Amino acid sequence: MSQVNGSAGELGVGAEFARSVHLRDAKGRWCFRLDRDPWNHLRLHDAQGQEYTDVSVVPLYPVLTPREWVSILSKDGVELVCMKNLDELDPQERSWIEQELELREFVPQISKVHWVSGTQEPCEWDVDTNHGRTRFVLNAEEDVRRVSAWTVHFVDANGCRFRVDDLRKLDSRSRAYVEWYV
Repeated sequence: MSQVNGSAGELGVGAEFARSVHLRDAKGRWCFRLDRDPWNHLRLHDAQGQEYTDVSVVPLYPVLTPREWVSILSKDGVELVCMKNLDELDPQERSWIEQELELREFVPQISKVHWVSGTQEPCEWDVDTNHGRTRFVLNAEEDVRRVSAWTVHFVDANGCRFRVDDLRKLDSRSRAYVEWYV
């Protein structure tokens, strides 16, 4: 278990901390509890019973170390907890956090574009992904971004993300639809 010396205010930048003293016990172990409300939103409870509703789990370095340096944010975006390593948590709390990280990282990969309703937004897209066929609405041209020479990200009207990993692997018709927007 990690040991914390001093309060959150005394810790250096980038160090593990808990905004409330009731999120760690006297020995420096994490003592919060996570669960879900009836709407399936994640909640955090501190040792005194204070409930923080609709919290978000955010990896600080999602590409380099997705399971290290994870923050839990309040619904107002205030960082409540910053953890260097999830292994210090009880298995149930670690499981809740890992579930949230998996949901956050869920980005279906587009493998084929069947049709697009038009060249003006909003427009509907009918695509095949690695999770099956789906339709989504693209609100604006700005919701399509080229990440690299061959990689493109989409954000639909509901905030769901889609990705084309390599434009060169799409059939010519699918590629033409995507390239129209990038």
